[in-house]
Amino acid sequence: MTRRKLRAQAFVELRAEDPEATSALAVARAHLEAGSELSALRRLRVFELAGALPERDAIAERLHGSTQFYNPAKERCVVRAVDGDASPFGVDEVLVLVLERGGDRRPGAERWWRHETGGRIEVREGVVWAMRFAAGEDALRRGEDLAVTRDRTHGLLANPQFQEARVCATAPPPLDWLSRKSWRPTKRPRRSA
Repeated sequence: MTRRKLRAQAFVELRAEDPEATSALAVARAHLEAGSELSALRRLRVFELAGALPERDAIAERLHGSTQFYNPAKERCVVRAVDGDASPFGVDEVLVLVLERGGDRRPGAERWWRHETGGRIEVREGVVWAMRFAAGEDALRRGEDLAVTRDRTHGLLANPQFQEARVCATAPPPLDWLSRKSWRPTKRPRRSA
């Protein structure tokens, strides 16, 4: 009998103002056309756990007890284990997932989990940039333009030499967002006038 592989996401965000997100917001607004109508920019780390996992509350308790994932004194963590679970994103935010090519697996966290629980899981990590634009803007198009650096006036969040960017216009993102082999951006439904 094969056990079904379960997935969960843990989104980790600084409790204090994030200097990297503040700096990126200032640069985008001042120097990039796509960033001129950017009203907010947040940065979160995301972990994807896959394997034989317990319930969401038990996952959160495990993560809370390990510095492999986050520091509860400085950061907050939101865990999603099923599509209906709450996420830290608003419906009006465009999300950009940035992954380091070949560097998204976290073997140390996998070993820690195996030591603590006896179970084997896969752990992947990435960075999510959550962008909010002024009303009336084509947020998905602007988000895609800010995602990957192409030249001095286009892109900011991912370096195409060693990173991959995946844009998602619907919150929350799919539970297998980090581990998907092929990816097509999610189209935002048009808003009625």
